[in-house]
Amino acid sequence: MALLEQWRKMAYETQMSEQQSNYFWGNYFNLEKGIYEKLLANPDETVTGTVRELSEKYDVDLMIMVGFLDGINDSLKEQNPIDTMEEDTPVNLGFDKELLYKNMVAAKADWLYGLPQWNDIFTEERQKELYKEQKSSTTIVKGKKVGRNDPCPCGSGKKYKHCCGR
Repeated sequence: MALLEQWRKMAYETQMSEQQSNYFWGNYFNLEKGIYEKLLANPDETVTGTVRELSEKYDVDLMIMVGFLDGINDSLKEQNPIDTMEEDTPVNLGFDKELLYKNMVAAKADWLYGLPQWNDIFTEERQKELYKEQKSSTTIVKGKKVGRNDPCPCGSGKKYKHCCGR
């Protein structure tokens, strides 16, 4: 069984009590935060290694590293083969800074996009811009509703109720 499949089974499919789930995810998020603090301290360095080497480098369990790689993969400049990776699969952590920040905002991970290391990467104003860009990209704006006596939007010149509104 591939590592990603094992991680997802352990993290999402295991029957855990609410207390066990809170402990599991609290621990995971704390470890994830620690990895990001180290990565963001030197954001232009592309960290590479096997899955096992990275778990040792960041002093986390192999499954925690798999979960981390699953989470960061969409923010990488070159995505890792997470579906098929094993312990000895070479992976990289070369991330797109703006995309990573936006993905953290999208995940509502304020403990990550609020890390002080971001202040050395982006100005406070740029962080606000990225935050707004991400939030507005998921906002649905409905167009003005056509009234039955308004001109038809198809351009026929007829009233909507006598044209497309039938």
